Amino acid sequence: MDKIGDIKLKLNRCADDELTAFVAAYASDERAGVQKLVASAEKRIKALEAERIRIEELKYFEKKYSDYEFVCGVDEAGRGPLAGPVVAGAVIFPKDVDILYINDSKKLSAKKREELYDVIREKALSCAVGIATAEEIDALNILQATYEAMRRAIGGLSVTPDMLLVDAVHIPDVAMQQVGIVKGDAKSVSIGAASILAKVTRDRMMAEYDSTFPGYGFAKHKGYGTAEHYAAIKKQGASPIHRMSFLKPEDLP
Repeated sequence: MDKIGDIKLKLNRCADDELTAFVAAYASDERAGVQKLVASAEKRIKALEAERIRIEELKYFEKKYSDYEFVCGVDEAGRGPLAGPVVAGAVIFPKDVDILYINDSKKLSAKKREELYDVIREKALSCAVGIATAEEIDALNILQATYEAMRRAIGGLSVTPDMLLVDAVHIPDVAMQQVGIVKGDAKSVSIGAASILAKVTRDRMMAEYDSTFPGYGFAKHKGYGTAEHYAAIKKQGASPIHRMSFLKPEDLP
């Protein structure tokens, strides 16, 4: 008979598709500790079923526009920070894509975003990111720079989309059908995936900038206007990746 500690370890290592077999293997074991583990496995199974239902609902717009061959989700990360680029993601999934846990990137942990980043890139028909620098943000304004990052992401795809699903906005100067969806990163599987690509890419960039321009805490706050960040600007002045149009004279030394 397996020790309870060994059974617990087995459950901890269980992949999602192995849970049903785990329950079947230990459901008849009358030890209280084992029954608790079985109940935990059953709880995970119910959560997975709920997640699968949520993901199917998240495909609403992709199914609505399924007559289009290549439906592309587009979203951005980094419109609000004081420093760093704005990054856009573009993702085209196959119509039968099956990825759990995709959501608005802000609702996911950094660990889960990193995990999904790899899965999205593996399962997408095509995906790309586009970047607009802090210098471009100052020159164009943040909205126009965001549009430019989105156009660059779309232009980086290996196939040309027939339909764009875009979080909240309508991208100018793009010669294809598009639909703006308010809070689209929580309503569309491809927009949610695009938000994850954009967020992970930008976070990685800010971690690199933290080494290049130390003392600002970029790896921690990713360029957002925290008290720590404002204090660092006041002490050190602005770095080359700061958006000068976002800063006031009193923010500087």
